[in-house]
Amino acid sequence: MRIVVHGQQAFGKSVLDALVERGEDVIAVYCAPEKEGQRADPLKEAAMAHNLPIYQPRSYRKQEVQDEFSALNADLCVMAYVTKFVPEEVLNAPTHGTIQYHPSLLPKHRGPSSINWPIIQGSTKTGLTIFWPDNGLDTGPVLLQKEVDIADTDTLGSLYFNHLFPLGVEATLEAVDMVRAGTAPKIAQDESQATYESWCRKEDAELDWSKPIQEVWNLIRGSDPQPGAWSTLSGQEIYIYDGKKHVGEPGGQPGEIVAVGDASFTVAAQGGCVEVLRVRPEGGRKIKCDEFISHAGLQAGTRLGA
Repeated sequence: MRIVVHGQQAFGKSVLDALVERGEDVIAVYCAPEKEGQRADPLKEAAMAHNLPIYQPRSYRKQEVQDEFSALNADLCVMAYVTKFVPEEVLNAPTHGTIQYHPSLLPKHRGPSSINWPIIQGSTKTGLTIFWPDNGLDTGPVLLQKEVDIADTDTLGSLYFNHLFPLGVEATLEAVDMVRAGTAPKIAQDESQATYESWCRKEDAELDWSKPIQEVWNLIRGSDPQPGAWSTLSGQEIYIYDGKKHVGEPGGQPGEIVAVGDASFTVAAQGGCVEVLRVRPEGGRKIKCDEFISHAGLQAGTRLGA
């Protein structure tokens, strides 16, 4: 099949590399244009290394962009992490249409932060979907799905890079094989089960230490590394990353620092506390807590979020 790869970032690069390495006929690569002064996207760099034609339209609504895509005479378009809207005139142009990777079990968690929200909401399972995109937002029929467990120690970063990323590359290749074999299904999504969440932003990630320890812990994990769960300390924002959950009598009021050690400090919540190992002070970089503790002069009894 004549395949067009459309995507960005490390995932798009990995999908392109995997397709090329196994001998697929990749005829072109589409990726987002760089902003002024920005380095080339990893997918673009990979396409250049493979000597493939590269297209970087700012919009897919323009007729000349659609005509250019159609002229490639592709059999399949593989979308590997795409954030721009692509209309059906482009999606349906290849002989077999377009397939797309999405890191959730659709129709659950449609939207751009579909890895953050299952963790934040306390789910113990998520997964990925390869589907046939349409003009809706993550609404097209499903081709295949893979389920992934969410451990209580998983963060956004670990869940993606250790599980959803590598499994997603494998699933994309599997889906390409199914399309070629004529066995790829188109299973309508169950709209009664659909959920949608927008971007997980800073305003969603402010910690409320009066909430149950599991909710506090889920927000920290689901926001690590982006956007970063945060609280305030002496009027300054402090972002919390690596840590450990401790269930039981917290030993203080919500938000109170109940212990300060050499390499961590511990904050009380409802029904437990969080031992913090890494932070980012307002305007600073991520640092381990041993450096932060000595610099900030932390003491037990100080309140966060007060």
